[in-house]
Amino acid sequence: MAADVYARLRDDIISGELEAGAPLVVTTVATRLGVSRTPVREALRLLTRDGLVESSERQLRVAGRSAQALFDIYEVRIPLEAAAARGAAERHTSFDRMQLIRLHEILRDVPPDDVAALNAANRKFHEAIWAATHNSALIDFLKRLDLYLRRYPATALHHAGRYQDSRDEHEALLEAILARDVEVAGERANVHFSAARDVRLRFYDSADPVFRGNTQS
Repeated sequence: MAADVYARLRDDIISGELEAGAPLVVTTVATRLGVSRTPVREALRLLTRDGLVESSERQLRVAGRSAQALFDIYEVRIPLEAAAARGAAERHTSFDRMQLIRLHEILRDVPPDDVAALNAANRKFHEAIWAATHNSALIDFLKRLDLYLRRYPATALHHAGRYQDSRDEHEALLEAILARDVEVAGERANVHFSAARDVRLRFYDSADPVFRGNTQS
């Protein structure tokens, strides 16, 4: 039951249905979901562990969003993604190789104006790189960081000028991984995610609410 409550609240936070700063009172949440308070308490504990919920003035709230928080996420994510690229270059199997090529082809063929499909294909491609590391600890860390980033629904791909650059970077990254060029793969991942960070930070404070993660507008 706690796992179900956790998944429901997590999805509501990521989608923006539960907005940043919204109070999370155990009894209120339990009533809304039609469950007892015990699984709600456990779910809120797990969400706090994952950084999606925070304690403010002795009350649990949906964690806030800010440009600084976005920068902090990328400060951790960039070296981990570089490590994943190096690990994938070193340890990918023939099955991993097939998956990487297939998912890259799918990503490459998505029309640039189909933002939802583009984001989904982009995530699957990068998840395939994680899987090719065969490093469960690294994959776990990257999945948690991905949770944080999904609270900022507008990715760098929303910026028209970023689309072609991202395609080129994906191509170069895949090439290095398949060639088992460990150092170059890490360097290209660093370039790719540093560029994504810069675009997302540049547009976070723009007038467009999409880039601020406001899914209600």
